[in-house]
Amino acid sequence: MRVLVTGGAGYIGTHTAVSLISAGHEVEIADNLVNGKAEAVRRVEEITDTSIPLHVVELTDQEATDDLVAQGSYDGVVHFAGLKAVGESWREPLAYYENNIGCTTSLLGALARHDVKMFVFSSSATVYGANAPVPYQEDYEPLEAASPYGQTKVMIERILRDVAQADPTWRIALLRYFNPVGAHPSGRIGEDPKGIPNNLLPFIAQVAVGRREKLSIFGGDYPTADGTCERDYLHVDDLAEGHVAALDAIARRDPGVGAWNLGGGRGTSVLQMLRAFERAAGRELPHEIVERRPGDLPAFWADTTRATEQLGWTAKRTIDDTCRDTWAWQSQNPQGYPEE
Repeated sequence: MRVLVTGGAGYIGTHTAVSLISAGHEVEIADNLVNGKAEAVRRVEEITDTSIPLHVVELTDQEATDDLVAQGSYDGVVHFAGLKAVGESWREPLAYYENNIGCTTSLLGALARHDVKMFVFSSSATVYGANAPVPYQEDYEPLEAASPYGQTKVMIERILRDVAQADPTWRIALLRYFNPVGAHPSGRIGEDPKGIPNNLLPFIAQVAVGRREKLSIFGGDYPTADGTCERDYLHVDDLAEGHVAALDAIARRDPGVGAWNLGGGRGTSVLQMLRAFERAAGRELPHEIVERRPGDLPAFWADTTRATEQLGWTAKRTIDDTCRDTWAWQSQNPQGYPEE
């Protein structure tokens, strides 16, 4: 298939582009390069030994988006484009609602006009909110995220269901994934957050490479095995392969909308992740346990039964694999991608 990957110059988008190309698909990327990097796309070309058209476009611009789709002859779209920082979404909620929902509705309109009706959406486990029982299952209602970022995911899922109800020729996958981590094993592409990392593993990696003094662990008295929070961490290459599996599955299935969890299906604590990274780096890393952060849940993870049964997908890589690949990326690129 000829696939447009929106937000394809970002962390998950680049890894998904590699997996799509490896599976025999033809890929083009659309990105405004606010969070993505053209250098990352060039490295995907290097890894895959192929040429990837990169369209620098604002998807909230309906005319530009329509021109992109009109000229592309795409069979389907994998949609990552959007702002993604939970903390920033609390400070700038209007920017998140305008951008994330606006670029999606603009894109959907263009796709409908040009009869491209296969759509894989990058959703998130945050749609389950704070009250869903663990492990999270796809049939849980009501979806009610705790942050403006998460609420954009909830709203876009509803929009996609409404679009499919109005036009039953759409084939749509809603992929709710948990904590993406890791990097391509080549060390050529990986996660390169702006400023202070919001997520655990990039922070640990920056401590290991000397960019941060130490890791602060928020809370050591949770009702978990070692007192630290447990999360469902998923290697980004497993996640990327999940997008390929979803795209292939909706191409075979009857039209409609399906939701699938993509996760490792188990909890890993902060301390367990730290120890795994220390094994990868070959040394102990400075850290301290500090007060809990408001709003952090003790533990959650995915029920991935549906993805296994319906998509033929399951996570294969271990936490040690994840930390090894992250260290390969960070040690080769201590400052992330070069500035452009």
